[in-house]
Amino acid sequence: MATSNSLQDLHEVHKDHQNKLIFEKNVDIPRAKNLPIRCNVYRPVAEADAKFPVLVTYGPYGKDIPYSDFHPKSFAEVNPEHKSKYSVWETPDPVFWTAHGYVVVRADERGLGQSPGILDTMSRGTSECFFDVVEWAAEQPWSSGKVGLLGISYYAVTNQYGRPGRAASKWGEDTAEGDLPAEQLKSNRRDQNEDNQANYFRDDEYYASKDFNLADIEVPLLSVANWGGILLHLRGNVEGFVQAGSKLKYLRFIVGRHDLPFYYHDEVEVQRSFLDAFLKGEDRTGWSKPGATAPVSVVSRKGNVGFNNPEFEATYERREETAWPIANTEYIKYFLSADGALSTESKSVTSSISYPALDNLETPHSLQFSTSPFETEVEITGHIVAHLNVSMTPETERGPDKDIDLFVTLRYISPSGEEVHYTGTAGDPIPLTKGWLRVSHRKVDKSHPLHRPYLPYRTYFSTDVQPVAPGQIYDVDVEVWPTNVIVEKGGRLVFEVASGDTQGSGMFQHTNEVDR
Repeated sequence: MATSNSLQDLHEVHKDHQNKLIFEKNVDIPRAKNLPIRCNVYRPVAEADAKFPVLVTYGPYGKDIPYSDFHPKSFAEVNPEHKSKYSVWETPDPVFWTAHGYVVVRADERGLGQSPGILDTMSRGTSECFFDVVEWAAEQPWSSGKVGLLGISYYAVTNQYGRPGRAASKWGEDTAEGDLPAEQLKSNRRDQNEDNQANYFRDDEYYASKDFNLADIEVPLLSVANWGGILLHLRGNVEGFVQAGSKLKYLRFIVGRHDLPFYYHDEVEVQRSFLDAFLKGEDRTGWSKPGATAPVSVVSRKGNVGFNNPEFEATYERREETAWPIANTEYIKYFLSADGALSTESKSVTSSISYPALDNLETPHSLQFSTSPFETEVEITGHIVAHLNVSMTPETERGPDKDIDLFVTLRYISPSGEEVHYTGTAGDPIPLTKGWLRVSHRKVDKSHPLHRPYLPYRTYFSTDVQPVAPGQIYDVDVEVWPTNVIVEKGGRLVFEVASGDTQGSGMFQHTNEVDR
């Protein structure tokens, strides 16, 4: 059965007997005096008065762009249990989840897909729209009133409401009410790339309007952090878990690409177990009972299994921990020497070493420091801080905005002498971890409650900027993203300091001509 009315009523209802679900397309979510948000609703075939918990997604990619069109290569590799004609990038597959007793609501973000309005991703305004979607889902006749959020990421804007030619380019359907002229499209959107270039600090109105307090989060939380996401989500997942005010919160580390692990059978079972506990009251593992389930689950990376190889990555061992950072973590200082050594022994000799930072920005110069081969196996899991003393030579002339950009990398060399590469966001080879700092932003707020010895806290306000003068030595703490490795007997660690992005940066590079 299908119904479709005029442009004033875009709502369609399809009963899919094969997949045992009801698909409602272009459902209007009313918003007081504002334009509606449009969503698709997928619900199990059931008695008319049946009620189900709801999984909501809200994003910019387009609720109607098939995963197979959005990223064909990725879709071809997705676990078949989660591939259907309704599959969409980074979202739960409706066929699987309706079969397990959930309604799936997939909404187009304001100003994108089929939702009219001002496109302004990651803004307070669009977050308020998301709030309205959740509240609406809780009140529908098919809803039990329990709503959960489940999905991956979101980082692109390509599907503006009213944009011409979407259907022709297989980028979803054309806007139901028709195309908008270029002038109106421009006035209806904020360009995030332009905004990022025009705004630098957290106290700029642009960023201040988006600020929020993670401690205000009180709902049960499962944050999944990927050790390989050293330039994307890893830090946010860890800090989101640490700072959230939820009494029941969990941190789970995984490995693999950005797109596929979300659909792995075992990972989905963890998701379903967690959601069943809080949305259905079916707690099979103790999620809802404080202390019954370990709050932190760590996968340990040992050996050289290659990168972008899920079968071999599955051999990494998993264990449960009581806290993050891991209880009884021992922080060890390693010292850099001008001879290239990285050692736990402090040398009293003061020395320096330099590199031509501006000689070749596309292939930046770097300094590397290496440990001796480890005599016993050692696990490194947690946070790292690089304390460096840096300066620029007096001959450097770059105008009034002189500065020093630091790019640091930690690498693992196997006992056989080969660097071990891990799976990055896009399946690319990456090192253990990386970190960055612009020296004019070196100020640390040690009085802030979020400042920790292993994780310096910076407010990044305009008032925090400090001068960088040639010939002056500045001591700086560079935050390095959290990591994990089992250093085998005979293995080595290499610490690298560079003037730009080095191997393992993938698609996330600091190459913008206006401000890298």
